[in-house]
Amino acid sequence: MLAVQDKAGAATRLEAHDAPYHIGAVTLRARDLTKLTAYYRDAIGLKLLRDAPGLAELGAGGAVLVRLIEGAAQPTSAAGLFHLAILLPSRRDLANWLRHAATTGIRLEGASDHLVSEALYLSDPEGNGIEIYRDRQRQEWPRKPDGGIAMATERLDLDRLLAEAATGAYAGMPEGTGMGHIHLRVGDTAAAEAFYHGLLGFDVMVHYPGASFLASGGYHHHIAGNIWGSRGAGLRGAGEAGLDRFEIVARDTADFAAMRERIIAAGGKEADGVPSIADPWGNRLVLTR
Repeated sequence: MLAVQDKAGAATRLEAHDAPYHIGAVTLRARDLTKLTAYYRDAIGLKLLRDAPGLAELGAGGAVLVRLIEGAAQPTSAAGLFHLAILLPSRRDLANWLRHAATTGIRLEGASDHLVSEALYLSDPEGNGIEIYRDRQRQEWPRKPDGGIAMATERLDLDRLLAEAATGAYAGMPEGTGMGHIHLRVGDTAAAEAFYHGLLGFDVMVHYPGASFLASGGYHHHIAGNIWGSRGAGLRGAGEAGLDRFEIVARDTADFAAMRERIIAAGGKEADGVPSIADPWGNRLVLTR
């Protein structure tokens, strides 16, 4: 579980990782491995942790967040990755990344205040969506009358955020950065809930028009699925560009065993002690600890 230091020097945990299960490394199939590796290193600010033939692993603080593998078939189907979401430890870290984007000409596609978080949106050179965000503390999250989490999509004041950035050259994403969530393009949100909630046990947290948000441990969402551009989509083809798989990281041995049992019962497989399963659209997840 990733921990960062607060102003007093005490260890605090990312909100997304304070749960029985959270999202780990996301693996993408690349058409141009060299170009995509350079983008996640230079534009996004991840550190190249491993560079091998046909493979690149990038992350922060020694933790792998994005894994790139060479060799991708075309075309890419409607289902798959909507975005991977990199979670920064603080608002100042988000401001520092925004300053880096502004000074280097990285084009943003959106910027939103979701009440529980503040987020910047963009895409890599191969069209994989990326969210870079920071969470508000859990006690700050607004609640609905029934106690559920209230989320929205409001305009993020970029000038105000940028005013909090440090000066000087950008040093890259800091230690304590983690993968916060993954957002998928699915063919049907009810089927997505049946799989991720009914079979795997994630809690349904929020409904948007055309989207479902699910989580473990009371987080606002670890997994989301939408039909905004993929309604009725079928199974993805083998080896397609984009999402290859993503990790679900169990907090401890008991949580690993519980999720393993769910995965196997749902028709998943296990190889070398690593359980895995694909959702109805071929988006594959692997369980780690």
